[in-house]
Amino acid sequence: MSLHHHSHDCNASNHTHHHSHAPTNYGHIFAIGISLNIAFVIIEAILGWQAHSLALMADAGHNLSDVLALLLAWSALWLGQKKGNDYQTYGWRRASLLAALINAILLLVAMGAMAWEAMSRLHQPNPINGMMMIWVASIGVVINGVTAWLFMRDSQHDINIKGAFLHMAADALVSLGVIITGLLYVFYGWAWLDPVMSLLIAGVIIIGTWGLLKQSLHLSLDGVPESVELDKVRHYLLSLPLVTAAHDLHIWALSSTEIALTVQLIMPTPPSNDEFLQELTHKLSHDFGINHATIQIMRHPLNKACY
Repeated sequence: MSLHHHSHDCNASNHTHHHSHAPTNYGHIFAIGISLNIAFVIIEAILGWQAHSLALMADAGHNLSDVLALLLAWSALWLGQKKGNDYQTYGWRRASLLAALINAILLLVAMGAMAWEAMSRLHQPNPINGMMMIWVASIGVVINGVTAWLFMRDSQHDINIKGAFLHMAADALVSLGVIITGLLYVFYGWAWLDPVMSLLIAGVIIIGTWGLLKQSLHLSLDGVPESVELDKVRHYLLSLPLVTAAHDLHIWALSSTEIALTVQLIMPTPPSNDEFLQELTHKLSHDFGINHATIQIMRHPLNKACY
């Protein structure tokens, strides 16, 4: 005899862990961020070419990758809200995890290209228009800083939003580096500083993005989310009255904001009503942020249970 119980308790999870769906107003935030960045890419690319500044043109290229990143994150947010069907029973929830992974890869590729170009420029530094660099990059700091700030609130709880936030914060950092380069060039005429600063910025962003790449790859491969300690969940399940063992315990991310669990609980004396399961699913949601729990109760373990 076995009893199955599935919990889809999104509301209870909001108490402490912020695993709710991303706020609906993110549509407006993405629209604002994308519009600002498209306008800035056009201005920066034209002026960077006129100023003969690699840092400015690299920044424009990186800004273009930001537009793609924001479009990717926005579309993943939209896809994740589509309901499941007979072909995709979980819907498109995982799109947000894949978007974060692609975002991390895009950012690393963009920085790698920037570093490669900077290495070739080190041998033949070009004269640059320092004042134009400073003005254009200052606009970049404001635009990217504001966009990053809009995404900052949920960047700790949603890996897809974190990808968008990191892209914008990285771009603000690049623009700040361009300002410093421009100022030093105006005062000291150091043409070599343009490619050197580009290399430094690329290095800082690659180090910062590595964590996002590892985390998004881990979650895409059904790894246990960082916010959950599997041992603590197992210990809690085994501490429940009448539970003698917990087999087939799996915890994974359904999306960038939702966590799922499946487990087989061995109870020689199964509960006679659903009260035990209701309390258990509420506890998993409230204490661990696990809002999709599927629990199987059995008197005796299956012959080939995973331990």
